[in-house]
Amino acid sequence: MTIPTQLVLRALLEDPLREMYGLEICQAAGLAPGTIHPILARFEGIGWLESRFEDVDPREVGRPRRRYYWLTPNGAEQARTALARSQVKVTLLLGLHRSPARGAT
Repeated sequence: MTIPTQLVLRALLEDPLREMYGLEICQAAGLAPGTIHPILARFEGIGWLESRFEDVDPREVGRPRRRYYWLTPNGAEQARTALARSQVKVTLLLGLHRSPARGAT
């Protein structure tokens, strides 16, 4: 799992029941919109996320409609599991890099 993917999941898991629009997720994850939208689309495609457009007239509010995303109950569970697995892999990799050099005593 890529670091940006992990950052998006962590941002969504901060409050799994909260709906967040794209820019909020960008800010929470510290990523650009061009980075998060493919990630969000992938998670929506596999059922981890659902989304909706807000019901406003863009001309009245002076901005484009926002698309809100939220984790499904199964998506939140799968996200937690995936992040835990990623953490284990990172820990194992770090352990390999900290091994003493060959010939060291």
